[in-house]
Amino acid sequence: MIKALLVDDEQRMIDLIRLYLEPEGFRCDQAVSGEEAVEKVKIGSFDIVLLDIMMPGMSGWEVCQSIREISEVPIIMVTAREQKEDIVKGLKLGADDYITKPFDADELIARMEALLRRTGKGNAVETDGLIWDGDNHQLTYKGKPIKLTPKEFAVIGYMMNHPNRVYDRHQLIELIWGFDSDTEGRTIDSHVRNMREKIRNSGFPIDDYFQTVWGVGYKWVQPSKS
Repeated sequence: MIKALLVDDEQRMIDLIRLYLEPEGFRCDQAVSGEEAVEKVKIGSFDIVLLDIMMPGMSGWEVCQSIREISEVPIIMVTAREQKEDIVKGLKLGADDYITKPFDADELIARMEALLRRTGKGNAVETDGLIWDGDNHQLTYKGKPIKLTPKEFAVIGYMMNHPNRVYDRHQLIELIWGFDSDTEGRTIDSHVRNMREKIRNSGFPIDDYFQTVWGVGYKWVQPSKS
């Protein structure tokens, strides 16, 4: 599951982009000011940022520059300005791509997916024969499918896409169920338990990779390649 940060001072534009992205499997968070966007990148984990240029206060250019000082997260500038010098300025400050308003939903998604592939954040990830394929919503081990519920699939996908980082239960709830969810921690534990059993039954040594950090949460251990 790819997590996107949508940055725009117009809530209706954020709502429109969310309407495009969420049916495609993106998990969307938002920031309605540049300052809020920088703070969210500091404390959160995002796979891509859609950043408006023309915002009051801290402009998109300033936000881009500030994000680049703390993160290499892919950035697409979303702008109504088509002047070449504005586009070049954004790219020089660290943006990876741009799209002009009004934009076509299919073009936006295609640009996001292309950028994610280029930066190694695509919709498929593999560990020792276990392949999580976000495009086809399928988990396989040595070519054989493992049937998971949508939430179980989301949990294993998020962990495999963000290895060697500990996530507590509250973070997983926000990332997978949404920021306004009333889901409780024991629900995560139940999904993890069921998911582990299904993957274990496939023959994959899940417990070597999906580990419990007692009193905190979970992490996916991805061994470094020698």
